[in-house]
Amino acid sequence: MNRKKKINQTLKSKAKKANAKLQSSNKPKYIAKADREALAAGAGIESQTMDATAVNAVTLDTTSIES
Repeated sequence: MNRKKKINQTLKSKAKKANAKLQSSNKPKYIAKADREALAAGAGIESQTMDATAVNAVTLDTTSIES
């Protein structure tokens, strides 16, 4: 009985590990803190340039209307 139990236990554990490898995770990929800060800084720079461009466009529109 002991030998059969050990064999079955080994086979079940191998099957369980193989099945676990096939499952995909819905968890998002980890991004390091330094990388997150770099992305945020890059997004901050882009938003500042977009804001400046929008302000320039509005200024140009108002000057053309006033003329």
